[in-house]
Amino acid sequence: MTNDKTTAIATPAEMAALAQDAMLHKARGTVGRTLLLALTGGGFIALGFVFYVTSQVGADAMPWGVAKVLGGLVFSVGLMLVVLTGADLFTSTTMTLMLKASGDLSWWRLLRHWGLVYVGNAVGALTIVALILAGGVQHSAGGQWGQVVLATASHKLDHTFLEAVALGILCNLLVCLAVWAAFSGRTTTDKILALVGPVALFVATGFEHSVANIFMVPLGILIRPEFAPGGLEELTWVNFVTANLIPVTLGNIVGGGLMIGLFYWLVFRPKRSVAH
Repeated sequence: MTNDKTTAIATPAEMAALAQDAMLHKARGTVGRTLLLALTGGGFIALGFVFYVTSQVGADAMPWGVAKVLGGLVFSVGLMLVVLTGADLFTSTTMTLMLKASGDLSWWRLLRHWGLVYVGNAVGALTIVALILAGGVQHSAGGQWGQVVLATASHKLDHTFLEAVALGILCNLLVCLAVWAAFSGRTTTDKILALVGPVALFVATGFEHSVANIFMVPLGILIRPEFAPGGLEELTWVNFVTANLIPVTLGNIVGGGLMIGLFYWLVFRPKRSVAH
C-alpha cells in the first residue's frame, strides 16, 4: 500500500521537523508582524475563556467534573483559533528553546521573541477585557456571568507560589503537546481533533495558563467593586502579579520550553527541511 503524503498524518520525526520550521519562521519575523500575531493570540485565548465562563453559568446543577469538562471543551476554541490562523501565543512560543539548542537562535533573539509575544498577548487579552466591560457582558444572566468571573479569578490567587509554578508546568505541558500534536494533521479536522483533548484536560483540572489569566484576573479585579463591594480583597493587581502571573509564567516556560520543545529536540534532532 502506498503512503499518500498529502493525506497521511506526519510521523513523530516529521512533526518535530515541521514544528522547528514553523517556530523558526515566526522567531525570525519582524517586530511588527510578531506583535500583530501576538495581539490576536492573546485575544483568541481570552475569547476561549469568555466561552468557558458562559458554559459555567448555571453549571452548579451539574456534577462538578462534568461541568469542568464542558468548560474545558469550549475553552479549546481559543487554541483552535490560534493554531488555525497562525497567531503567536507565548505558551507555545516557549518551545523555541529547541531552536537555541539547535543553534538557530541566539539567547538574545529567543528572549526578544518571547518578550514581544508576551507583550502582544497581554495587549490582546486586555483588549477583550475592555470590550467585555464596554458591552456589559458581565451583567448577563442577571449578573451570574460576572459572578463566575469573580469566583474563577479569586480561586487563581489561592495557590502558593510553588503550587502556581507546578500548575503552570502542567498547563503548558498539555498546551504544547496539543500544538505539537496538531503538526501531525494534514486537514483542519485533524488539527482540531489533536487540540481538543489536551486543552480540555488542562482547563477542566484547573491548571494555570499565564495568557488566559491576563484576561480572567484583571476582569475580576475590575468588576469586583460592583459585584463584591467590600469583599474578595485578595483580588488586587499586586497579588495577581506576584501570586499568579510570575510563578505561572515560570511554570509555563518549564512545561513548554523544557518538557516539550527541548525534550523532543533531544529525541529527534530534526534537520530543517526548508530553506530560510
